[in-house]
Amino acid sequence: MLSHETIWKALDTLAERHEMTASGLARRAGLDPTSFNKSKRHGPDGRLRWPSTESIAKVLEATGVSLDQFMSYMPQTTRQGGLPEGAFPPQASAIPLLGFAQAGAGGFFDDGGFPAGQGWDVVDFPTDPGRKAGVYALEVQGDSMLPLYRDGDRLIVEPGAQIRRGDRIVVKTREGEVMAKVLLRQSARTIELGSLNPTHPNRSFDMADVEWIARIIWASQ
Repeated sequence: MLSHETIWKALDTLAERHEMTASGLARRAGLDPTSFNKSKRHGPDGRLRWPSTESIAKVLEATGVSLDQFMSYMPQTTRQGGLPEGAFPPQASAIPLLGFAQAGAGGFFDDGGFPAGQGWDVVDFPTDPGRKAGVYALEVQGDSMLPLYRDGDRLIVEPGAQIRRGDRIVVKTREGEVMAKVLLRQSARTIELGSLNPTHPNRSFDMADVEWIARIIWASQ
């Protein structure tokens, strides 16, 4: 079972391996520089504070470290203690795995943008109870997302997640086109997307032409 101590130890080790402080690691991942400070690991009332799944995912993406590598940084001995809501989870869960071609075909998604039905390939990914039924994986196909994502990379996405300018997202249009882009701008009527591959143009759509948007929360590379 994972513990508060081993999770934070793994983050400290990750920072050390990249010759950074905990603050530098948080900054590299686009987080508040104080997010991983020792003073932030306990609340004013003494309660344990855990890094969120999203924070861990951003750190792994920013450093290029795999989930297996990160788990190897954890000491083998753990302390007892339950995980609060939103904390990094104690075990991996099987989530659906689709290719971009499957994602573009009709009839595979519910109204919320999550794969419908059964029989999907699956991949293990650590999810907290609140996210267990809300994320899935898309496998990159081709070179349209180079240099950031290569053929065979797997993007973990969360449909319906709040998105902000600069977030990496996957968008499906009502015509069945599925693409990974960067959110440049969004209004009630339109959305502007930046291409990950500099040889591909940016795109703009009316929101009425967008079927769903899912935020990329992690990538296995």
